[in-house]
Amino acid sequence: MEAAGIPVRCVPPGVDERGFSDPDPVRLARTLALAKAKAVAERLPEALVIGADQVAVHPERPEEPFGKPGSEEAHFAMLSAMRGRTHVLVTGFALVGPGEAEVVGHEQTALRVRADLTDDELWAYVRSGEGRECAGGYRAEAHGAFLFEKIDGDWFNVLGLPLLRVMDALRRRGWRFGT
Repeated sequence: MEAAGIPVRCVPPGVDERGFSDPDPVRLARTLALAKAKAVAERLPEALVIGADQVAVHPERPEEPFGKPGSEEAHFAMLSAMRGRTHVLVTGFALVGPGEAEVVGHEQTALRVRADLTDDELWAYVRSGEGRECAGGYRAEAHGAFLFEKIDGDWFNVLGLPLLRVMDALRRRGWRFGT
């Protein structure tokens, strides 16, 4: 966001995501984003707060999000199951701030994982530790880029925040570059 000219301060929301569930990944991502934004806004009532959350799902089983793998074995199993398949990243975002109505939105991006990935490649990635704390178990903006053959949609969404949609919401609130 700072590279786009928007000054920010990152504040951990302290929201326990395990307390949320919803079979609809869009609703889940949006609900989590709003909960995170509200949690920070309670501590910073004068700030305009942006919350976000990302859910990775298989399009044919959206009620079963991939989540964060945790153990190396779970991480390898998750990435192995994605080989040759397309999944969707759903990112919810919310703007909460003084004097304005809450804004909640989302973006979806489809990612196709390479079918020719070897077990050795996947284990090397798993052992690197990268992606273990990410939805879907990868960081496409780093070493995890090799996992993918195609990405359809908003690259910013893959990074964790659908920046173009967020900027639309900020502009509707009056934000302009350089002011």
